[in-house]
Amino acid sequence: MERRFGLLQATALNMSNMLGAGPFITIPLLMSAMGGPQAMLGWVLALIITLADGLVWSELGAAMPHSGGTYGYLRTSFGKRWGPLMAFLFIWQLIISGPLEIASGYIGFGQYLRYLWPTATDFETKLAGAGIGVVVIFLLYRQIQSIAKLTVSLWIGVLVCIVAVIATGAMHFDARVASDFPPDAFQFSWGFLLGLGAASRVGIYDYLGYYDVCYIGDEVKNPGRVIPRSVMLSLFSVALIYMAVNLSIIGTVSWRDFVPAADPLPPIASIFMEKIHGRGIAQLFTVLVLWTIVACVFALLLGYSRIPYAAARDGNFFKPFARLHPTGAFPHLSLLVIGGLSIAFTFLPLMTVIDALLTTRMAVQFIGQIGALIWLRKHRPDLDRPFRMWLYPVPAFVALVGWLYLIGTQSAQQQLYALVFLMGGVVCYVGWRKVVPQT
Repeated sequence: MERRFGLLQATALNMSNMLGAGPFITIPLLMSAMGGPQAMLGWVLALIITLADGLVWSELGAAMPHSGGTYGYLRTSFGKRWGPLMAFLFIWQLIISGPLEIASGYIGFGQYLRYLWPTATDFETKLAGAGIGVVVIFLLYRQIQSIAKLTVSLWIGVLVCIVAVIATGAMHFDARVASDFPPDAFQFSWGFLLGLGAASRVGIYDYLGYYDVCYIGDEVKNPGRVIPRSVMLSLFSVALIYMAVNLSIIGTVSWRDFVPAADPLPPIASIFMEKIHGRGIAQLFTVLVLWTIVACVFALLLGYSRIPYAAARDGNFFKPFARLHPTGAFPHLSLLVIGGLSIAFTFLPLMTVIDALLTTRMAVQFIGQIGALIWLRKHRPDLDRPFRMWLYPVPAFVALVGWLYLIGTQSAQQQLYALVFLMGGVVCYVGWRKVVPQT
């Protein structure tokens, strides 16, 4: 696999993912979590957690720049005894959570397509989203050099869409609309903490992807510098953009118009543009939103398709996934499997998709990586670290507390689901190792 992704392409990959479906399909969910614009506190908390976690990704990604990201970090960090189990559990959850995350973009595509196709049924819009899934697989079924160029092209379309929202919002922003808080908005209680946790999980979903370049570490030029810079540059840039986008929309369209959120969620960005410029301009803008969603799922599928390949290459997953395309040198079977599952999950409700993908990912991936970082600092001081976490271990502690808080404010049903799912992974791992002993 060739190293062709530089800082521009790596940042474009991360930001295309982060700026894709998230902010345009989740604002109603965010506002509904706390019943008003005070839900922006959840977005701020999510930013704090992801900035701290971004430093975890940066150190691990720079030290171990290989395809698969978390898979390699967990396997290497926890040694021969626990490393294979942790790596297996990561793949176990990713085979579900990865396609679920991609599917959320396809669902968002169908919701915004409804604005252009008002007579479409819910099934028809989901079918259209699944069709986009087929197109994205086709676009990625090629060598990485052409994908790098395509990534930048998609990113430009994303930025055009974002600039249109921010510019429109700046000219029509109404502070009274943006600060229309309900009477009990900031009344501290257990319900407030639960609502803040729910809003923060929506915010985390919006930020997912700041680490996407780590999944294609084998294809990044000068990874010791490019990976940390692209991760942190993506987070800081998107934080500013999200603040402007969120304020633009909730400062123009009253949150009372879409709270509580209904399924299917309203195409809030299109409604925003229609209120200011009329339906004609809103329809053109909706096309731009659809473009950003395609860019998002494109970046996601590119990254996630490399992970089963990396595991199979190491002998920890089914051998066919280790094969590269004979002429394009990319993991084609992994691409087809992850892409196919994403298409199948498109027919689930959006909130089901978001809850399911976050529940297991926080426990195995994000918390697991913090443990990996601390373990390596203690047991592998000789490891080459082109980038070292700033103010270690403070950011690692902040991220850990943040992830535990988000898990703790989930429903008991979601926590039970995560526990059963992970225990099932342990059982499958033990059974698999009896059939295929570790080498």
